[in-house]
Amino acid sequence: MDTGNTIHSTSEKLKVHTMLSAILTVAGLALMAYMIVVEDEPGALPLLSIVVGTVWYFVTRARIRSLHR
Repeated sequence: MDTGNTIHSTSEKLKVHTMLSAILTVAGLALMAYMIVVEDEPGALPLLSIVVGTVWYFVTRARIRSLHR
């Protein structure tokens, strides 16, 4: 069995997860800034997307680090 291809495929998927989690976090930050300016309160959805995106990012980074050991 060729583990090189499997590791490469998994690594590519984890890179996509890293990008998606970063995009979710940045979108949450932008939405929170908008909500604060327009409605004077942050709201739950931007806060949730920031937390979920940040946790997702760090979990993915940990999986990438464990893959390369």
